[in-house]
Amino acid sequence: MDASNTTRTGRRARWAVAGMFLMNGFLTGSWAPQIPVFLERLGISEFTLGLLILLFGLGAVTAMPWSGYLMARHGSRKVLLGFAIVAAFSLLAVALAPNVALAAVALFLFGGLIGGMDVAMNANAVVVERHMSRAIMSSSHAFWSLGGFFGGGAGGLIIQSYGHVTHAIGVTVVAIAILAVAARSVIADKPHAEHHHRKFVLPKSPTVYLIGLMALFSMIPEGAVLDWGALYLQKERGTDLATAGFAFGLFAGAMALMRFLGDGVRNRFGAVATLRVSSLIAAAGMLVAGLATPPWLVIAAFAVAGIGIANVVPIIFSAGGNQPGMASSTGMSIVTTMGYSGILLAPSAIGFVAERTGFSPIFVVLSGLLVVVCLMGNLVRTADFDHGKSE
Repeated sequence: MDASNTTRTGRRARWAVAGMFLMNGFLTGSWAPQIPVFLERLGISEFTLGLLILLFGLGAVTAMPWSGYLMARHGSRKVLLGFAIVAAFSLLAVALAPNVALAAVALFLFGGLIGGMDVAMNANAVVVERHMSRAIMSSSHAFWSLGGFFGGGAGGLIIQSYGHVTHAIGVTVVAIAILAVAARSVIADKPHAEHHHRKFVLPKSPTVYLIGLMALFSMIPEGAVLDWGALYLQKERGTDLATAGFAFGLFAGAMALMRFLGDGVRNRFGAVATLRVSSLIAAAGMLVAGLATPPWLVIAAFAVAGIGIANVVPIIFSAGGNQPGMASSTGMSIVTTMGYSGILLAPSAIGFVAERTGFSPIFVVLSGLLVVVCLMGNLVRTADFDHGKSE
């Protein structure tokens, strides 16, 4: 009876945390088709937009450590639900911002809420994994990508037909609905406040930082497609807003599909081989996206890049959390912080450069970063479950 209850609780908790990933991805993906309208209605340049997007990233990076601090005192469940409740309204606040100053505040808070929720939901997924004694991280990230697919894919169509405010209200309603269904089954864990008072010492091993660099190089392209893909298709490939919204939508959809399949692929071929092939597929997709002219070929190339990137990041994160002689939390925190800076902070720099060069050469350069990830692939061998047993 106890085993049956444990299994039932684990299944509910597994779907609840999947709902949190879905909600977070949906909010993030819904921001992508809002960006061209955001640029036009505020009458700002791409340089100013880059600064505002930087504030989104700074908000997330600022909130991430606080999320960890709060979880040490209150557990991941309370922190996750707290961030999620407020985050549901965050895109609406951005859409309603009437001027640059208020938009800057709204974007900083939007980034902070998304980032804080992100850390908490990943931590809660680890709690579920321990409860169920099996991995769910890759498929959890698949639900994030699925949310991004629906948010980005449908957003452009809704904005073009009904306006950006109606779209933001709809996003808020959907986010609240997901949260209402998932909240009651989010699993609780015990706080570990005693660990918070211990002095944090950076590890001396260079390997974990090299793995963090791999995460950075893998997530910069993801951030570039999220924040600039729609604008690239509109400005440089001459497509309409509805079509431009599919840039991140299909990218995220392809990622979701491959992440649902990712655990099986990785178990069969191993972490190193999976990462190397995946990173080369991603590099090819980004290269074609930068060089192609027809809009739908560009969108298809972004989808191919999504297929490649899908399992690269989970493998890198897993390797970071399984470094020999290092606490899992220490390795994971370093790799995730370096990686998320690629998706949160790098897009602002991309905006500055694109104002002078256009986006096409930038996507070509990003394909080169993914080739570097392939060449560093041997560093993720610790991501294999049998690695520790073989030594």
